[in-house]
Amino acid sequence: MTERTTYEQVGDVALVTLDDGKANVFGPPMIAAVNAALDRAADEARAVVLTGRPGVFSGGFDLNVFRDGGPEEARAMGVAGALLMMRLYGWPQPLVVAASGHAIALGALCLLTGDHRLAADGDFRFGLNEVAIGRTLPPFAWLLARERLSKRALTQAALTARMYDAEGARDAGFVDAVAPAGELREAALERAAQLAELDANAFAGMKQGLRGEGIDAVLVGLAEAAPNGS
Repeated sequence: MTERTTYEQVGDVALVTLDDGKANVFGPPMIAAVNAALDRAADEARAVVLTGRPGVFSGGFDLNVFRDGGPEEARAMGVAGALLMMRLYGWPQPLVVAASGHAIALGALCLLTGDHRLAADGDFRFGLNEVAIGRTLPPFAWLLARERLSKRALTQAALTARMYDAEGARDAGFVDAVAPAGELREAALERAAQLAELDANAFAGMKQGLRGEGIDAVLVGLAEAAPNGS
């Protein structure tokens, strides 16, 4: 679809693959590319699989923008990333997120948006490293962490920046299942196809009921924090 994502229709499932040739960071171009893929999926698919190229799902936000882009550019990227995560979390179609490799910081939070989440087995790291690099989790991230991670793992995962292997990520609640790396794509597509058979209206309504209040609170907070209410 773009230099940073590819879009493939597999039956009723839209397969969206992140690939910027590096760490699949969520900078402005990647955020825009994923939003464009979702726009297309809304018209063409009944379920979505979001994955990355073999070996890496996402390393998180583009830290170069935070460091070198100036406060307005950094803030704009942060807001755009938060809006994308809330869009994914509330996506009315079934969403399967398949971590094809490392999923760190916003990459791990993106995992938490899925209705079914998979991790590739291998020498990969999964987790929220924000405290380790001197950052704190914003409200959208706390929503995802509190709602999706195991309560017994929340402190270690969020407060102490613990990193996990694939099985540890499953135990902590980052993912629901682990698959061999070579079978991840097919496992994700199979699960998405199963979910696509559910009644679309009932699924969307139930997801809104489960997640809408939290999403709305995050969106209100983002709007209130915007300069001049914009």
